[in-house]
Amino acid sequence: MAPSPTHIASQLRQLVYYHLDNNLLKNALFLASRLVAYEPRSAEAAYLLAYCQLQSGFVKAAWDISRPAGARGSHLGCSYVFAQASLELGRFVDGLTALEKSKHLWQNRNTWGQHNESRRQHLPDAAAVLCLKGKLWKAHKDIDQAVESWAAALKLNPFMWDAFMGLCEAGAKVSVPNVYKMSTEMIAMTHVSQQQAAKIENPSMTLPAAVSQTHNASHANPAPADPFVSTHKQSGHSQLGNSVLWEKLNGSKMSVNTTGTVLDEEGSNTPSTEVEVNEGILQGGAVNHYHEPPPAPVRKAKSTADVPADPPPRWKTGSTRLKAKAKVASDDTAVLHDAPAPTAPSKRTVSGQPTSMAHAPSGTAEGTRRSNRLLNTGRPPSTSSTTGSKISSLANTLGLREGRDIKKAKAPVVRPRTANTSTVGRVVSGNRTRTGSTDAMDVDTKEQRTAANAPPVPPLPSSKLRIESAVNKDLEAIQTLLDLFGRIASAQLCLSNYDCQTAIQIYNSLPSAQRETPYILTQIGKAYYEQGQYADAEKFFIRVRQLAPNRLEDMEVYSTVLWHLKSEIELAYLAHELISIDRLSPQAWCAIGNSFSLQREHEQALKCFKRSTQLDPQFAYGYTLQGHEYIANEEFEKALEAYRAAVAADGRHYNAWYGLGKVYEKMGKWGIAEQHYRTAAKINPTNAVLICCIGLVLERLKHPEKALQMYTRACTLAPNSALSRFKKARCLMSLGRPREALAELLILRDVVPDEANVWFLMGRLYKTLREKGNAVRAFTMALNLDPKAAQYIKDAMESLDDEEEDPYDQDEDMD
Repeated sequence: MAPSPTHIASQLRQLVYYHLDNNLLKNALFLASRLVAYEPRSAEAAYLLAYCQLQSGFVKAAWDISRPAGARGSHLGCSYVFAQASLELGRFVDGLTALEKSKHLWQNRNTWGQHNESRRQHLPDAAAVLCLKGKLWKAHKDIDQAVESWAAALKLNPFMWDAFMGLCEAGAKVSVPNVYKMSTEMIAMTHVSQQQAAKIENPSMTLPAAVSQTHNASHANPAPADPFVSTHKQSGHSQLGNSVLWEKLNGSKMSVNTTGTVLDEEGSNTPSTEVEVNEGILQGGAVNHYHEPPPAPVRKAKSTADVPADPPPRWKTGSTRLKAKAKVASDDTAVLHDAPAPTAPSKRTVSGQPTSMAHAPSGTAEGTRRSNRLLNTGRPPSTSSTTGSKISSLANTLGLREGRDIKKAKAPVVRPRTANTSTVGRVVSGNRTRTGSTDAMDVDTKEQRTAANAPPVPPLPSSKLRIESAVNKDLEAIQTLLDLFGRIASAQLCLSNYDCQTAIQIYNSLPSAQRETPYILTQIGKAYYEQGQYADAEKFFIRVRQLAPNRLEDMEVYSTVLWHLKSEIELAYLAHELISIDRLSPQAWCAIGNSFSLQREHEQALKCFKRSTQLDPQFAYGYTLQGHEYIANEEFEKALEAYRAAVAADGRHYNAWYGLGKVYEKMGKWGIAEQHYRTAAKINPTNAVLICCIGLVLERLKHPEKALQMYTRACTLAPNSALSRFKKARCLMSLGRPREALAELLILRDVVPDEANVWFLMGRLYKTLREKGNAVRAFTMALNLDPKAAQYIKDAMESLDDEEEDPYDQDEDMD
């Protein structure tokens, strides 16, 4: 008889997953198309085909295949693939709508701890969907909704690094300690994961009711639901399906994941209700225009120390020392339906009766077995049943279930009827008398009295101890990872807020194995670059190139570092290497453009920068470099267009705001230039160059006192900045405070002793203070350092009482 299409489709699905797991995308795509032919109306088949197409790079085809079920929200996998394809295709609203319609399928899903070498979850959970929603909202230019989605994703899964980076790039104020801490959900899911793993290794062991319910749910649904909440909505005042378990774990009657359900019942129709779970993650709104998300209800936080050493009773595995109520043997068999069935009629329950007999409804596990034995007043069992009962007794003592393969016992041997402390509590069956004996009840009564007076026997090593040990090790490993991620996240948050010195200190405090990785070294190099310490930044980027010679990420920053260091040969070599790695990467074309720019070939540099933005329209740095080249060519209108494109791609790209201010400054529009400089300084408040630019514009607007405040702040941020201190000295000189200006120049003389501007300005100050000897020495030093200005310097020396035109009055001389 030919197999049914259902069985054929099942085999095809297994083959598709096999080839996906082995990264054989072409094979998986071909098999998925065969599956759709067998099940043309199956949303699962459409999901697999769309997923294979998306992984293979056929984004439009994946969008078309997943749209029927994905746009309606009837299948979570289709909606997820449809949203991912929509993000790639720029159809952001379609993707957000699909995810919102499928909200009832993912809002309570939590697959923490469900992925390992032998298990996989092919459908996303709430954290993954929320992370994708954040990306869609960001692409849709709604940063507030993106921040809420990313914060909700981190609440469910703190290791969602994409979500954390999204919050950093959005400028949100994040409380890192509240993100990377052990939560009750992690502890509970770790217990469930280990118990399920133990169940797979030993199918005959008895699992607690909570784990058994989760196990059954996984058979009913391909992806198991959250074990802490009900998978359906309750009406009235009824409790959630697993509320008792949640109360024991958290001391409350609601899981974090149930918030969306409750809000839906109360009639909330907002597209993003996940903000209710963001308690403690966001400290405030994002930088600039981002407003603060609504506050979430206060929720009691629990640390690892608050969790009892042993799990709740319902989570313990079967043994002779269980504290919870014993389950009926027939019920256990029904719950664990994958356990082996009894193989011989001699199998008995602990009372010696067949498994269909009812047990006492109350008492502990051990007490139940004894009471059932005492109630056994029927016909004495035969020799064969005695043997089977002894085997069953031993199995129960060792914590084993009936149905597990046990080595067959030898023939029964007549033993004395006197019970001693070595046998009491170990033999629990009442079938110890010889066949045909009529004093079974007497023996049972005597043994019960003896057992009551006997000291307790230490329990044998059981699966419960192994599970507890594994859980403790897993929790220690998770806590170690949380600490590591918390430190990296703190450094990343400082770097995104341009607190570069703090970021460098945190990165350097990481373990050497973690610090000496390309990603961390790159972040340290970027921190030095933002501080203007290009030589130090170069050292770290060189180390990155040694560890990962094919790395492309952030290499555009390295090329700019080499541009500032005027390293033509190194920059040309870097551009050549990057273009050989991937000629279609925007970083490679950015490096080539910087190489041409350093050689003052601005037209060639512009072509390369434009190519980088063609390859990646969201590459904001490429637009900014175009603007710099247009300024060099004095094409101010084109420069404005380039900078505006960079701001449109990334609203927090302060370099583009600085470029806009520089263009308006050169055009003589001081007020507009000040606005753009202040916007850039609001994003990067630690950049001394931006503060100096604001001071310069204020001087042009005839506000010298405010300009002096800006210069003083810049000197505080960068004490070794020659530009800031020089402008401060000139501002003090213009305000008629020559001695304060001279003090600044004396400091600057030690910083840049070979700068002619400093010596010439010192000569003018000495002349003002009528210190002619010092003035002559200062002018002489300036003349030696800059012979081209000899005429002006000689005139100043010959007539110290006359004011000459300052040949270094251009601000660009100290840039």
